[in-house]
Amino acid sequence: MSAYDVLEVEVLLVTGGVRTEEDLYKLRRTVRRADEVVAVGTCAISGGVANLGDRREAHDVFLAHEDRVHLPDLLLKCRPVDTVVKVDRYLPGCPPTPKLFMLYSKKSPEMKIAKTVCQERGRKKIREMRPKHLYSFQQGEVLPDVCLVNQGYMCIGTSTRGGCLALCTIPGYPCVGCRGPSDAFIEKESQAWFNSIHRVFSHMTDIPDEEIDAALRSPQLSLFLFQFADYAGAGQMPRHKEQVV
Repeated sequence: MSAYDVLEVEVLLVTGGVRTEEDLYKLRRTVRRADEVVAVGTCAISGGVANLGDRREAHDVFLAHEDRVHLPDLLLKCRPVDTVVKVDRYLPGCPPTPKLFMLYSKKSPEMKIAKTVCQERGRKKIREMRPKHLYSFQQGEVLPDVCLVNQGYMCIGTSTRGGCLALCTIPGYPCVGCRGPSDAFIEKESQAWFNSIHRVFSHMTDIPDEEIDAALRSPQLSLFLFQFADYAGAGQMPRHKEQVV
């Protein structure tokens, strides 16, 4: 069920502020079907952090400091740091684990990380287990020692850089790629890792290609997956694997 097809309800719980035209449209359309509307959480009630820049109180607090003469203007878009200044090393992750900070600070050749998330967890791959469709994380019971791809979950640990200690996949949550591309894909175009993920699923499942492609481009994965493309984006120098922890 989505905001486009909500049935008539007694109570509508609304989380988050109204930031886009889409938010405005969905909210106005949905409240018509509710007897009572409840704003849930700080963002729904006050707009949250995103609304601070629009509030006069925040403006006054900012200007109260002697060294502040004006509020900074927002740029047209948020930019990666290396489009502004030279970056020597990259420490990807959301967030990077303490081990990765230690790995960077010590720079010891003895401290190595796995090439991919899959290598860190070592779940069993079962040739006879071939799902026909993808499952959402909320569906079914995750088997503790079997590869999540074998179980029909959209897990991209085969393409994602290791070093996170598989903190998501060990308890059974599919990898979404927050560590970015493994060394095999860092200096390649995004289509290379798209093709690789398709090959993995074609080899291990009977899930249709179009279903896999739709899942890869879904909002659930887009937050992290599209940073893969950013490593070799148009007009941008690639981030060399020697620079990435």
